[in-house]
Amino acid sequence: MDCGGMDALPDGVVQAILSRLSSARDVAACAGVSRGWRDCVPFLPSLYFPRSAFDTARGAGAACADDAIGRMVHAAARLEELVIYCPFSAACLPRWLAARSASLRVLELRVDSAGSGSGSGHLDCVAAAPNLEELRLWGLTMTRGPAWGRLDRLRVLEIVGASLADLAVSGAVDACPNLTDLALLGCECSGSVFLATPLLQRCRLDFVGSGTCSLALAAPLVESLEVQGFNYITLHGGDRLKRLTISKNTGRVNTVGIDRLPVLEQLSLRGVQWSWGAVSHVLQCGAEAKHLVMKVEFCGDADTLQPFPEVDLVEFFNSHPKLCKFEVHGAMFASLCQKNSLKNLDSRFLISSLEEVLITVRSPLNAEQKLITIESLVRYSPRLRRMVLRISQMKNCHEAADEFFEEVSKFAHMSNGRVRIE
Repeated sequence: MDCGGMDALPDGVVQAILSRLSSARDVAACAGVSRGWRDCVPFLPSLYFPRSAFDTARGAGAACADDAIGRMVHAAARLEELVIYCPFSAACLPRWLAARSASLRVLELRVDSAGSGSGSGHLDCVAAAPNLEELRLWGLTMTRGPAWGRLDRLRVLEIVGASLADLAVSGAVDACPNLTDLALLGCECSGSVFLATPLLQRCRLDFVGSGTCSLALAAPLVESLEVQGFNYITLHGGDRLKRLTISKNTGRVNTVGIDRLPVLEQLSLRGVQWSWGAVSHVLQCGAEAKHLVMKVEFCGDADTLQPFPEVDLVEFFNSHPKLCKFEVHGAMFASLCQKNSLKNLDSRFLISSLEEVLITVRSPLNAEQKLITIESLVRYSPRLRRMVLRISQMKNCHEAADEFFEEVSKFAHMSNGRVRIE
């Protein structure tokens, strides 16, 4: 629609149309069309400044960006959402937040683009927007807890790519007592992190770094929990937990302290090295899981990588009667394929709920027993619809690997389409 057509519309309709704009460039372009369109700026609920918002502007720089952002924020009298990815001067942020403190509900900042002037870099000025409901921060550094006061209305807190002290993490979460969603992603942190969040429902903690890190989480209402990078994990309250993922890309998962998870649906254990005690305890507590992912390479002491101990296949599936989907990596699958793994097998044994299986085989060693185990999974799973065998990552490239592949191929050919090789 051209400008003349828009001018023919009632003012309320024009306001409704223009209020859907959020990109700073679009808002600036429309404000320059006519005075009527410019008068709609105070009704804008959202402003978004992308990374390249001022790249082509004359005199581009922090001062130019600060001036433009400040004018637009002060003009948008009913602003509810402010997203700034472009470079700006952190010293200006307190004024912007104070100007829109009554209406602002969502704040997202790329802090690594901010210039000097924020002092400690802890964004204490967030306290100037006490009505925030969602806060997302990228690339900040926190060496102490922020002086946010209490953000009682905040429900969503997300921090990405930050360098955090353990006390800073606890301090930031303590300032937000009514969180339902918490995500700390790609954050560098070590030490002991304790989080008590009584209303938390969804939580993602992805910590990077080689230091020892422990987590104690008290979240009685949590339904989805993903943690990465912790050596010691304790969860107080898991009665409503439906999805649990624990991973450790470097180092070792030593202990996982949890109680029985009665409504768990998805359980994923990933990493290079876990203690066997931690693995077995989580499997025991997650006996109700319907979808299980096992991708752990080794167990053993901190300095000693050891294979998994033998796991009885019959006992394993009897202990997980609701298991519908099972993804198992080489090490765990090898532990299920020992010569005594089927010692308790009898005519009444059934894997009654299993429908999908994904197996990654990385070695032709113990090939006969592995084939027997694969055949048993198909034979005793009446509801099995699909089994996928990934054997392309096999490290031992010799005759044994060729023979194993040949036998598996024969079995897949005779499985009536239920077994597929990748």
